Amino acid sequence: MRVDKFLWSVRYFKTRSIATNACKQGKVKMNTSNVKPSKDIFPGDRLVVRKNQINYEIEVLDLPKSRVGAKLVNIYVQDHTPKEAFEKQDLLKYSKDYYRKKGTGRPTKKDRRDIDDWFENADDKENKDQTT
Repeated sequence: MRVDKFLWSVRYFKTRSIATNACKQGKVKMNTSNVKPSKDIFPGDRLVVRKNQINYEIEVLDLPKSRVGAKLVNIYVQDHTPKEAFEKQDLLKYSKDYYRKKGTGRPTKKDRRDIDDWFENADDKENKDQTT
């Protein structure tokens, strides 16, 4: 079975075309090397799939005949992803929400001034580094 079809059938990707694009972009690795979407996969292979800033480490146990239900995914795949990866994802989520809540609208005038000051300071540092 093809890698992209397998990842779609065990519900790591919503569509087959998204799984194909992930393979082409190098987000799917088999034994530390990038794989093409058409690469054949067999039971016992280990894959690393980068999705939502998490590296999912999965082992292929069996090949499904077609797309399976969410409850049956564990028959075909064993997940070896470390728990630290999910904890980092939670920390990223909280770090983004500390300042502005989602849906609060456009930045305020003070926010825009702070952003402009930050860009000006970055440009000044860059120019200073080029002159020395």
